[in-house]
Amino acid sequence: MESIIGILDTILYDVVQVCTIVLEMFGIAVLMFTALKAFYRWLRHSTENLRLDLGQGIALALEFKMGGEVLRTVVVREWSELGILGAIIVLRAVLTFLIHWEIKNEKSDAH
Repeated sequence: MESIIGILDTILYDVVQVCTIVLEMFGIAVLMFTALKAFYRWLRHSTENLRLDLGQGIALALEFKMGGEVLRTVVVREWSELGILGAIIVLRAVLTFLIHWEIKNEKSDAH
């Protein structure tokens, strides 16, 4: 019975690792796409709502990255890892909050 649990634990660990990497890659892709699009618009002097669009892209990228970190907590094996992950999640949550606050202010300034 213990060998089955060990096998299932290994499978769970591997699946979570792959899913975490996929979520983080999505976050990186969203961030790169948003940054390149914003840079292109800046070069063309089309800066209307540029900061707003860039902020929304960064916020979405952070959501994907945070999702990966939350998923990683499923397979944490030591308290020190949990503390590090908790700190990362808190930092990303604060960044996301600040970006959403900035987006809200940009929207109100645009109107």
